[in-house]
Amino acid sequence: MNRSEIAQLQAIHGFPAVTILVPTEQGWPENRQNPIRVANLVREAEERLRSECSARVWTPLIARLDALAASIDYEHLDAGLALFLDQDIARIVHLPFPVREHVVVDETFATRALVATEQQSPRYWVLVLSERPTRLYRAFRDTLTEVHAHGFPMTYQGPGPDGSRPLPGGRGTHTSEYRDEYRRQFFRAVDIALGEAMAAEPLPLVITGVDRYLAYFREVSAHAGTLVGTVTGNYDRTLPNDLATLVWPVMQEDLARQQQQALDTLAAAVDGQRYVSGIEEVWRSAAEGRGELLLVESGFAYAARSDAAGMAIRPVKAPTLPGTIDDAVDEIIETVIAKGGTVAFVPDGSLTVHRRIALVTRY
Repeated sequence: MNRSEIAQLQAIHGFPAVTILVPTEQGWPENRQNPIRVANLVREAEERLRSECSARVWTPLIARLDALAASIDYEHLDAGLALFLDQDIARIVHLPFPVREHVVVDETFATRALVATEQQSPRYWVLVLSERPTRLYRAFRDTLTEVHAHGFPMTYQGPGPDGSRPLPGGRGTHTSEYRDEYRRQFFRAVDIALGEAMAAEPLPLVITGVDRYLAYFREVSAHAGTLVGTVTGNYDRTLPNDLATLVWPVMQEDLARQQQQALDTLAAAVDGQRYVSGIEEVWRSAAEGRGELLLVESGFAYAARSDAAGMAIRPVKAPTLPGTIDDAVDEIIETVIAKGGTVAFVPDGSLTVHRRIALVTRY
């Protein structure tokens, strides 16, 4: 699920919006518990619908929820599962990391797991530079899918030591310069084709190849700003699964850098007195549209009630009671994004002094 699809879910407001989050097992025999776990959470959601809605509302919703749960393919699960259901939408989303087992019946969908997926398990391009041929992969975490579009795979047709195209002769001819210029032309063509792919999906880029190919590409590429890392070596015959084990750590290092940059930004904001801490203050500032960068610990959740104006919240002990916000953190995330801010998830314990959540403010 990409950022646009997440935004579509976040834009939906109307009670009841049902979200079911399920941590799932992939190995046998633990995976035998997955249908049981889903069934229990679906039953919990249906009980909440019956208690919080009229029969006219809950009757068709429960029928659609049962059908949605029955459509789950238990043979192909990842680490987590999310079900979204309202009057118009019935959607299953596979998550590449475990989630807290949870049922939410609220005015909006609980989308923080999707935002976290988009951040912590990003999609990206992998470009394998070679003369025979250069290949492009669309990547998600440690899974690569080769692209057969935009001219990829692309094979070099210029002069080379294999005699694929004859070198010019005659006195004064510098064959190495001649060959180098043809290679530059080839990698310019590769970069133009990459630009077509990136125009459709502007994603980060990891490139692989031997040193001289990396040098050619850096010299001619217009996409240096999207490059997050390189893997040096000849991977012409490397299978996608093996290549994934080499490039995914590069993306993980970049994710760690992004988390540290967010923490550094917060530290600078603290020095400049341009921040708020604690969920009550963060809630108010986010609602006022002051949020530039929200930092939240990955495991932090907070059930609450808001005042009539929606500007203040207080904690509750029973998050399933009618009128309760199941997770105020999820609401804050959606508010900050809707008002043009960004969100960074950081490891648990990173924001202890800020009571697990902090907001860098615009003013």
